Amino acid sequence: MKMRVAFVIVSFILSLSIGLVLALGNRGHFKEKQIKQDILIGLSMDTLKEARWQNDKKFFLEKAEELGARVLVQAANSDDARQLQDVSALISSGVDVLVIVPHNGKAMAKAVRMASDAGIPVIAYDRLIMDSSPELYITFDGYKVGQIQAEYLIEKLLPIKNKIRIIRIYGSKMDNNAFLFKEGQDSVLASYIKTGQVEVIHEDWAEDWKPEDAKRIVNAAITKYGYEFDAVLASNDGTAGGAIQTLIEEGIAGKILVTGQDAELVACKRIITGVQTMTVYKPIKLLAGQAVELAVNLARGKPIVAKSSVNNGKIDVPAVFISVQAVDKNNIKETVIADGFYTYNQSCPVNV
Repeated sequence: MKMRVAFVIVSFILSLSIGLVLALGNRGHFKEKQIKQDILIGLSMDTLKEARWQNDKKFFLEKAEELGARVLVQAANSDDARQLQDVSALISSGVDVLVIVPHNGKAMAKAVRMASDAGIPVIAYDRLIMDSSPELYITFDGYKVGQIQAEYLIEKLLPIKNKIRIIRIYGSKMDNNAFLFKEGQDSVLASYIKTGQVEVIHEDWAEDWKPEDAKRIVNAAITKYGYEFDAVLASNDGTAGGAIQTLIEEGIAGKILVTGQDAELVACKRIITGVQTMTVYKPIKLLAGQAVELAVNLARGKPIVAKSSVNNGKIDVPAVFISVQAVDKNNIKETVIADGFYTYNQSCPVNV
């Protein structure tokens, strides 16, 4: 059985200068991997139903090929039991390192323990795995994403309105990121709600981030309050799409500010046509590329620098954060298109 020794060197000087240094080594196993260049990465994904995750997979595989690593991919279709089976299958396939996008951050604690027992390091990708000891967490700053969404809403609407009435759509309760997005939004909105400048007329959680659940939430708000609202603070582009479908059906699309995140292609088209106001651009190509590099380094026992950490209920997990940016029709060419995330022809809307 593969054996693993993992330790984090933390000192006051290091914390101030380079952050946390995650040094993973082994009495034999990682030495072997330094000689054996062919690294096999296991990628366990929650789902591939959304365009966002299809892009993650695409960029992950491209970077792995560039580095000469092989990747085995499993997608669980948002099923916890299936994802645990996927992880078990990847472990049995002899992967050198596991990268997990958890459907349920708590349920996947068992997957980390399974990998640890097999001597396989684990990277939590974009979603934190709770109550366990993964070697690394790589993600975007979810708290910052929520702040950007709420700040955009305030900056666009308060100068022209004395009071803003909003609908809030949160994500999946099984996704720790959904709570981070909400906390970031709350940090901006709290003072305005207290002074009465912002009123949340309706709020709810969208199960598994489903657009149809977001549509239901907006329908419920309109049934109860009519059209007396100014914005839909949707936590991602998928839920924004569900909300916008209701706004289209009600004939008010384009008149209501709608937020999102992920810069999905369909969302970028909606932004250009004016039915979605903004999204938060998260450079997925950079996230996926760095995740592959870190996975290869972990498998070879090389030291990794992580400047941050996040507590998952058990340990402070060394964390790498990728920066994010607000995107609307005014800067979409300078961001999403300039970065090559999409071409201009792709982003030009054929239909919404």
